Amino acid sequence: MTNGALSDRRVLVSVGGSVAAFKACDVVTELRRRGADVRVAMTAAAGNFVRATLMQSLSGHAVAASMWDGTATDAEHGMVHLQLAGWAEAHMVVAASADLIAKLALGLADDVVTATALASRAPMIVAPAMEGTMWEHPATQANAAALMTRGCRILGPVRGRLASGKEDTGRMVEPDAIVAAIEESLGAR
Repeated sequence: MTNGALSDRRVLVSVGGSVAAFKACDVVTELRRRGADVRVAMTAAAGNFVRATLMQSLSGHAVAASMWDGTATDAEHGMVHLQLAGWAEAHMVVAASADLIAKLALGLADDVVTATALASRAPMIVAPAMEGTMWEHPATQANAAALMTRGCRILGPVRGRLASGKEDTGRMVEPDAIVAAIEESLGAR
């Protein structure tokens, strides 16, 4: 790790199940380049797009892919979500699907990502990524608004080419914008 704007800051990157999950690799790499200590949590759906072994290689730490996997960290009593929640100074949720945003808004805690979010007091930034019609749906808009009323920052989405090939609003913001938002939330900018 090099000394940088985020030197020794603790950032949790949670990865959702959108095709944009591959961009989490660049987010983790850039955070580490700027000196951050990065841990990764992934939803089961995220594993369809990026592998935990890749995220482990990039972050330098075991990945929390399940609340029931005691090997993910050195968490006592197998409560990895509580360990991560207490550890993080900032919580970045990337490739947040409509499903993940709904779970976060409702306070559900049925996987390691949502349980960690519910247990964390760290500032949370969410970068949505989905088809435009899903983003524009009143339910998704209401869920995003609910998160914002609780202090969560919603970063994007932006208009661009989507996985379907359509040009619409739903594309996740680029990794450099995500890293800048983390720096800002930690007062490193």
